[in-house]
Amino acid sequence: MKLDFSTLRGDITGGITAGVVALPLALALGVASGLGPIAGIYGAIAVGFFAALFGGTAPQISGPTGPMVVVLAGLFASLSGDASLIFTAVMLAGVLQVVFGLMGVGQYIRLVPYPVISGFMTGIGAIIIILQLSPLLGHDSPSGTINALQFLPTAVTDIHWANLVLGLGTLAMVYSWPGKLAKYLPAPLAALIVGTLLAYFALDVPILGEIPTGLPELNLPVFGGDKMYLVIEAAIILAVLGSLDSLLTSLVADNMTRDRHNSNRELIGQGVGNTFAGLIGGIAGAGATMRTVVNIRSGGRSRLSGMIHALVLLAVVLGLGSLASYIPHAVLAGILVKVGLDIIDWSYLKRAHRGPRWDLLLMALVLMLTVFVDLITAVGAGVVLAALAYVRQVAQLQLASLQHLPEHLDSEEERAILDQYRDQIALFEFSGPLSFGAAADLGHHVRIRTEKSSEILILDFNAVPSLDVSAMLAVETIATDARAGGKQLYLAGMSDSVYDSLKELSGSLPANAVFANRAEALHAAAKNLSRTPQGELSFRQSPT
Repeated sequence: MKLDFSTLRGDITGGITAGVVALPLALALGVASGLGPIAGIYGAIAVGFFAALFGGTAPQISGPTGPMVVVLAGLFASLSGDASLIFTAVMLAGVLQVVFGLMGVGQYIRLVPYPVISGFMTGIGAIIIILQLSPLLGHDSPSGTINALQFLPTAVTDIHWANLVLGLGTLAMVYSWPGKLAKYLPAPLAALIVGTLLAYFALDVPILGEIPTGLPELNLPVFGGDKMYLVIEAAIILAVLGSLDSLLTSLVADNMTRDRHNSNRELIGQGVGNTFAGLIGGIAGAGATMRTVVNIRSGGRSRLSGMIHALVLLAVVLGLGSLASYIPHAVLAGILVKVGLDIIDWSYLKRAHRGPRWDLLLMALVLMLTVFVDLITAVGAGVVLAALAYVRQVAQLQLASLQHLPEHLDSEEERAILDQYRDQIALFEFSGPLSFGAAADLGHHVRIRTEKSSEILILDFNAVPSLDVSAMLAVETIATDARAGGKQLYLAGMSDSVYDSLKELSGSLPANAVFANRAEALHAAAKNLSRTPQGELSFRQSPT
């Protein structure tokens, strides 16, 4: 693996700064996952180091993120805290991401429409905030968004005021920390230190308690059992979610560095990182936008910065882990609320009402499904609905083009033929590739726009590179309608692929004649009409 040492000074500064920023977030996200703060640190070390070493986005910082923790917290509740199965899911997710990268899936993940991504990320931000409301009030957070909301009235009636003040104070400090000081001491870390010292000397609030220190032990994967389907399902969600989260962060890094990442290589790096995270008892991670931005702004440009960030966290675990046991839950809850608020797509929410209404509805639907159902359903439903909407839009454009061809012919000769035989020749040009969305209404549109007196129907395929089965069946329907109405059907301008497809599906072309182009078809129709009395058409040209 070739490393770039040309930006070593900036990489050291960026890596150390990103490591300092990552420390409180890793602790908080580890607690939120249910696996404990040390799992968050181990995950940050493993994913941060190996994703940087093998990944495809040079300055990206990877580690535990809000979306991944939401999935892990749900799995923790479903498996009754069985850590071995949870770490197995993390390892399987990593293997799946490596497979995604080797199969070139990265280019397709980036095709998820923005309203879906926005609704999904906003929903995750909302979940994180909802799950932290009870810890802010001095209570344990129930598993699941709905349970947390149902427990909230109970928590409100029994508020631990010192806990609430500490949590809100932490949140306020993170937001109000001066930018000049943030260059030397990041806001989350400053809030963590101040909140911990305040609680240690003056407040009686719940704290993390004893945290393991030293090097982690290996956790080999566990297979079998009646809950294995939950592990596999969670692994798939983690793999897809982590891939999407990482590639979105990669785009942010590209915009800042004017570089271009390798999406498939990035998935491989993330997969290797998550596999090792599961092996050493760490939670799953992904590319972290805020930490990546901090790294780049601090001078980090190569993969060395991400590796240095992980080594900083390793040094903390080996030397300062015992001090982390005094961190209050309220402080971590305040930091996590900030994480949730940062994930919410405020930029789009402020202007969504000025965009297409359908995009706003799609975003809202994905948001609600994310919060109240589950993440995979939200993304799946959003992508399917967005794809159907796009197919419908393309189909409408393709069908609209059927109406306007006669008025927009460039050839004076062709226009003259149509003017002379306007009531007897019906000409339609298809633009394509014809989609199954257009095919559903193709026959109907041709039928209602064909005059009853028309004797020859011409379909121009010059602008159609390919047909799917739905479109081919629609052409057969048009041919059947033409025969039933006593009309002849001419096909013009077909490419070899369209010609072969129609012929293979039907055994023979469903037409009376086939021509190389529209002009030939119009001349043949005019010649036929000029020589044959109305209703006695006899011209036939075998398909060639």
